[in-house]
Amino acid sequence: MDFLLDPNIAYLILLGGILLGFLAIVTPGTGLLEVGAFICVSLAGYAVYNLSINWWALLVLVLSVAPFLYAVQRPKREMYLGLSILLLVLGSVFLFVVDGWKPAVNPLVALLSSGMVSAFLWIIVRKSVQAAAVRPLHDLEVLVGQLGEARTKIHDDGSVYVNGELWSAKSGSEIPAGSHVRVVRREGFVLVVEKEKTEKG
Repeated sequence: MDFLLDPNIAYLILLGGILLGFLAIVTPGTGLLEVGAFICVSLAGYAVYNLSINWWALLVLVLSVAPFLYAVQRPKREMYLGLSILLLVLGSVFLFVVDGWKPAVNPLVALLSSGMVSAFLWIIVRKSVQAAAVRPLHDLEVLVGQLGEARTKIHDDGSVYVNGELWSAKSGSEIPAGSHVRVVRREGFVLVVEKEKTEKG
């Protein structure tokens, strides 16, 4: 485990853990990102325990989570995502130190790795948040309240033409074919309809 006490390796592992942790927040589900983040942060924790660190830099790293969480809750909060990335880079570069305050991480390693992680987080997290906020193209709830036409007689079953598509339908009362109908609710892929009130008969 001595190789983990190299500040450059510890820094890269820490960055990897934070990156996986942030990605796990915006794309939860599989558990792989969470496990990877836990392993990396645990290994980095071993280095933090054994190496000299700046406590203020560790605090900055912890604080970077708050604006990140705020940014991913809703789109168009790029300023907070940028602030989170800035705090992440600042805290991680200055975390491991020599001579009491100087960063122990090689400046070239810090520049390249923090630059790549920053760009990756900026692009991936923004796109993930934007995608999560977009209404699905096939949001079936938009059908409720729509007007359509009964293509067959409708009661226990039948079919209606609504919003440019043919749907299975049913109704509490018999509706003749050709009648104008309104969708009152949805039961799976079956539309529950009623005869349009303005229509006679």
